[in-house]
Amino acid sequence: MAAQLAAERGAQVSGIDAAEPLLAIARSRLPTADFHQGDVEELPFGDETFDVVTGFNSFQYAGNLIVALSETRRVTKRSGTVVIVTWGNPEGMEAASIVAALRPLLPTPPLGAPGPFALSEEATLHKFASDARLTPVEVLDVESPFEYPDEATAVRGLNSAGVAVRAIEHTSEQAVCEAHAKAIAPFRRPDGSYSIRASFRCFFARP
Repeated sequence: MAAQLAAERGAQVSGIDAAEPLLAIARSRLPTADFHQGDVEELPFGDETFDVVTGFNSFQYAGNLIVALSETRRVTKRSGTVVIVTWGNPEGMEAASIVAALRPLLPTPPLGAPGPFALSEEATLHKFASDARLTPVEVLDVESPFEYPDEATAVRGLNSAGVAVRAIEHTSEQAVCEAHAKAIAPFRRPDGSYSIRASFRCFFARP
């Protein structure tokens, strides 16, 4: 979605994701963009290629966050901007319960793995950015509720996330569908639609 919005505003778009099915969706929407399957810790792009580099709910899942951010700095022009978009503070956030619903269906994480909310604290973001030689510029919190017209649409949308794809591979699609349906049940409105409060933290930095 972000790639499509950027392209509509005139940007020349490139992207990377670990999940080939998600890349297939991106390519169908933007056939002229340059999409790659790969790892954020080893970006398939040259030095100082991009004016803006973004990561949407991705860096906290890197095996080595400093390496991932250093790679991001490498491919960003010196006059460019790095934007890290991650979950906001999980305390009291309704969407946090949706994230937690998949935890039993995922492979056991490596010892010391950061987890989905590892970058939610502003101080933590600043530290990792500094360690990767990025210069912090600004932090913004954005409310972005999940809105779905019905259960089927909600489950289909939630199942498309990379972490859900991993859970499906580890267990089954049925198990993930059932977990999501149960997790969203408290947020069902009288008309059958769903509204789930969520917030994201946007961290802007420069090389």
